[in-house]
Amino acid sequence: MVLAFVLTSGFMVTELVCGLWANSLALVADAGHMVSDAAALGLGLFAMWIASRPHTDKRTFGFHRAEILAALVNGALLVGIALYVSVHALTRLREVQQIASGPVLIVAALGLGVNLVALRILDTHRHGSLNVRGAFLHVVGDALGSVGVLVSGLVIHWTGWTPIDGLVSLLIAGLILVSGVRLVRETVSVLLESCPNGLDMDAVRQDLIALDGVRDVHDLHVWTVTSGFVSLSVHAEVTSSDVADDVLRTATILLRERYGIRHVTIQPETSKIHDELEHCCHDAHEPSLSFRGFINQS
Repeated sequence: MVLAFVLTSGFMVTELVCGLWANSLALVADAGHMVSDAAALGLGLFAMWIASRPHTDKRTFGFHRAEILAALVNGALLVGIALYVSVHALTRLREVQQIASGPVLIVAALGLGVNLVALRILDTHRHGSLNVRGAFLHVVGDALGSVGVLVSGLVIHWTGWTPIDGLVSLLIAGLILVSGVRLVRETVSVLLESCPNGLDMDAVRQDLIALDGVRDVHDLHVWTVTSGFVSLSVHAEVTSSDVADDVLRTATILLRERYGIRHVTIQPETSKIHDELEHCCHDAHEPSLSFRGFINQS
């Protein structure tokens, strides 16, 4: 992340200056995306640092969610950049522009080289972290932008058809928008504590019920704290208090080995205790008693 940040930050100024001098919106758009790349990488580095801090009595999960917040900000930046470039590209399509194709080709080629190096650095770590994936997507978008700028420069150099600059800018914006929306959707899903993608809750429930000593399970919740950190909590109704330890042991092993869930909280209950616990006696998805009363009065 540090190396990718240094590479991106070092080249973005050159690309922006050359884009303004050559009057190429595609190159300026690519430079703007590189600015967002540097911001995304810097934000990601900060999130990694703060996420490594120990938990406190007030923040019992620590600062792991800082990584998700950074990914959300990066996704929002991608969407904003895509919309900004689209507006300017549409305006440019209606006007005749003079564009210096030579500098555009040289700078775009250098920018593509920088992007490919950064992608190589980030690729091995992007699957385990939404934060790193957000930074990776920024650089992917920028690499595609550099390819588009190269195509634009070649067309202008050989044919003089300058509208290609605006069309390429729109294409770059579309690619950036898709990546940004997808990243925002995934991070919002984590913040809403949705069930992780690919996890079958019915299968988890049935596997727990099938364990020896378990009569039923309820209040089953699975959510992602941060990338790679999945938590589960459940109430397990056991046949007797004597089997509680065995149920805890076998359920923990099952969830770890079959589903990869290592942070597990299991509350064993006998039928007697279950009936006495008010929060176990009605569906967690139903409105609270006070809220139901308010609705009925209304």
